[in-house]
Amino acid sequence: MRTTHTARMAAGALAALLVLAGCSSKAKDDDGAGKPAAGGVKTGDGISGKTINLGVLTDMTGVYATLGKSVTQAQQLYVKQANADGGVCGYKLALTVRDHGYDPQKAVSGYTELAPKVLGFTQFIGSPFVAAVKQRIDGQDKALVLPQAWSATLLGSPYIRVIGSTYDIETINAIDFLMKEKGLKKGDKVGHVYFEGDYGENALTGSRYMAKKAGLKVVEQKIKPTDNDMTGQVVALKKAGVKAIVISAGPRQAASLVGVAAASRFGVPIIGNNSAYAPQLLATPAAPALEANYYVASPSLPIGADTPQAKKLVADYKAAYPKDSLDNGVVAGWTAASAFGEALKKACAAKDLTRQGVDKALLTIDAFDPGFGVTQNFGDPKAASSKESVILRPDKSAVGGMKVVQEAEASSAAQGYTPGAS
Repeated sequence: MRTTHTARMAAGALAALLVLAGCSSKAKDDDGAGKPAAGGVKTGDGISGKTINLGVLTDMTGVYATLGKSVTQAQQLYVKQANADGGVCGYKLALTVRDHGYDPQKAVSGYTELAPKVLGFTQFIGSPFVAAVKQRIDGQDKALVLPQAWSATLLGSPYIRVIGSTYDIETINAIDFLMKEKGLKKGDKVGHVYFEGDYGENALTGSRYMAKKAGLKVVEQKIKPTDNDMTGQVVALKKAGVKAIVISAGPRQAASLVGVAAASRFGVPIIGNNSAYAPQLLATPAAPALEANYYVASPSLPIGADTPQAKKLVADYKAAYPKDSLDNGVVAGWTAASAFGEALKKACAAKDLTRQGVDKALLTIDAFDPGFGVTQNFGDPKAASSKESVILRPDKSAVGGMKVVQEAEASSAAQGYTPGAS
């Protein structure tokens, strides 16, 4: 999936937009404390009448359009089913969706528009865009945001909560898999192809940490999101004599890397972060190479997992969206909406459906299991909610185009790692 890279050129635009965004909303004197409603449940921003309004800031037309569509439709399905079951605390849920197309101006303006109107956000694609409004979220809005972004730079906020292992942890687990199962050993070189920006550089932090721990040498290849032909990178890594490759980029770059490596008879194992794959690649000429020699580290089991919850979600999603393919964006969207829903239920039980009440409720959830192999602990905002990764492999015959080759596991290196401390 994915989702979180940005070009350096966007930084200035984001900074300017943030100034405008900060000027557009005054800090709330009462911290969104709200007033008691019928039944003694306190309510505040984002609740109108008997409706809880939630925001979605997604990418339906940009570089992660496939992901954004799957995540959003999964969350719309969750809301439909929750409302059919009576809603939460007698309130119906409503999603307001804004497509930012992975454009910084649209992302920040979308947040500025929705922030005063919603209780929180079940989705916000793009870690640079979330980071651009982080100060406002933490300082005055205090609305819960569950981003579709896994950069460790987003950790530390009680309101912005990354679900699953961050990219650095995921990369540590990926390299551990290469060492245990694919012959990578102390003294070897491992190549790392990565996007410039939050996503790739956070993943690279994991590679460097693991190299130091395991006695490896990282051969780095930084690329831009607009770089689609990985021939140069394959040539450089082959010449360097790397024994395995990590890729922290998009699906298109991964397909090129794997395809070019296969064509040049460079048969080292290649593993990508969760954002570096989409099942649609199995309909391209790169499919045979992907199935033969590509792996993906994921924060959860795939949509085709053999669990009751996964099977039900597959059936329900197919019924709701019969013309759309299944991918792990469905899992990510459903998991985030479910986590937000669980926080709402706990806040309701505490009779406090204000932003502050929902934020506080999420902090009490330390064993959230949506049925995809990884239990999430939201108790510590400074830590990832999980250090486990599942290792997947492309497979045309599997539901969602992925099969499990290693169940959820946190390597010993990941267990001893603290994001930001290395």
